[in-house]
Amino acid sequence: MKKYNVAILGATGAVGQEFLNLIEERNFPFAELKLLASKRSAGKKIQFMGKEYTVEEATDASFEGVDIALFAGGAASKTFAPAAVKAGAVVIDNSSAFRMDPEVPLVVPEVNPEAIASHKGIIANPNCSTIIMVMALKPLYDVSKIKRIVVSTYQAVSGGGKEAMAELEEQVKAINEGREVVANILPGASLAKHYQIAFNLIPQIDVFKENLYTKEEMKMIDETKKIMSDDSLRITATTVRVPVYRSHAESVNVEFEDEVSVEKAREVLAAFPGVTLTDNPDEQVYPMPLETSGKDDVEVGRIRKDYSIDNGLNFWVCGDQIRKGAALNALQIAEYMIEHDMF
Repeated sequence: MKKYNVAILGATGAVGQEFLNLIEERNFPFAELKLLASKRSAGKKIQFMGKEYTVEEATDASFEGVDIALFAGGAASKTFAPAAVKAGAVVIDNSSAFRMDPEVPLVVPEVNPEAIASHKGIIANPNCSTIIMVMALKPLYDVSKIKRIVVSTYQAVSGGGKEAMAELEEQVKAINEGREVVANILPGASLAKHYQIAFNLIPQIDVFKENLYTKEEMKMIDETKKIMSDDSLRITATTVRVPVYRSHAESVNVEFEDEVSVEKAREVLAAFPGVTLTDNPDEQVYPMPLETSGKDDVEVGRIRKDYSIDNGLNFWVCGDQIRKGAALNALQIAEYMIEHDMF
């Protein structure tokens, strides 16, 4: 099998580390591997597959000879993606920088792999919550066109980075020890106010826009329409940060053009690649973040008819947002391209 030169930008962060885990787990065919990060992380040593790698500071020159550039996300994407493409690399980007660019395909490989072929050097990975939702929507949409979606998310603190995870842990310790609880990170480190997440919920992820939705909520709305190639979809979203370390959960209500039975929904979801049906109310079996963390598949359960409208279903979906919601989805795009000789 042909092997490819791979660069990981943001190699020291949570998504970057997950890239490394998955490259080893999935026996990804790499020849050379470059680990790139900011100046602050340059020089760090990382042991990977029996070899020690030194993290390099990312520059425009870092991508010479690179076939596949996996970008973990953040502001660096806009800075370095053009240079990587100019050097001949295909960029698979986890940031929001290019997702809604009409020239950039926004891809979930199980849902819209055909979009990959239109790339001009950059392929965007959707928002983690969007990926988790559309994995469950696609097999249902193929049964009957979806008219309307109402989604509420319950998103783990790891979506806010390592610092948010550390803050949750420290706040729980402080409460148990009777100390003052300090909040510096959530709902966003750059925001004016911060709230305790331990034993709390915060109904804000990212900044508010003029329409009173948060940026995270609008990502789910806009990205879902693009991935599903259906601008007629009516979607409303509420995104909430919850005191869970890893794996996002979502409550989804869907209205179809035609009736879709619970039995049919279970059948098509169980058969869809990357989805595990976890739905047995009699045995109290349903998806939970604790059970989906570290797993590749998105799990769907609590499937039931919505009796308040015609042709409506409710379901509950959980998925590891660092794996399928980020690193795994990006790596699957690269695997699809290799399998279809697109490099």
